[in-house]
Amino acid sequence: MDIITSMVAEKPVVIFSKSTCCLSHSIKSLIRNFGANTTIYELDEITNGKHIESLLIQMMGCQQSVPAVFIGQQLIGGSKRIMSLHVRNELVPLLINAKAIWI
Repeated sequence: MDIITSMVAEKPVVIFSKSTCCLSHSIKSLIRNFGANTTIYELDEITNGKHIESLLIQMMGCQQSVPAVFIGQQLIGGSKRIMSLHVRNELVPLLINAKAIWI
């Protein structure tokens, strides 16, 4: 887990994704459309992607590893959780508190 901790350290928004995942694409687009400062790791394009993916599965407690969204160094969750926060108008305040966007 130290690997993931170091990857999300001091970054307002980190999204672990796969370049071929449509859910990942949707979540990246949603968060970017708010003008958020995001760091994106494409697990299918980085050297230790398989290892990081197995760690994310352990952290999230499910079979789906991506997208995995960290806001303010906290694991928020996957696409369902992000969409739920968005529908309840709770996503933008999280992004503001993490200093990912300024409104």
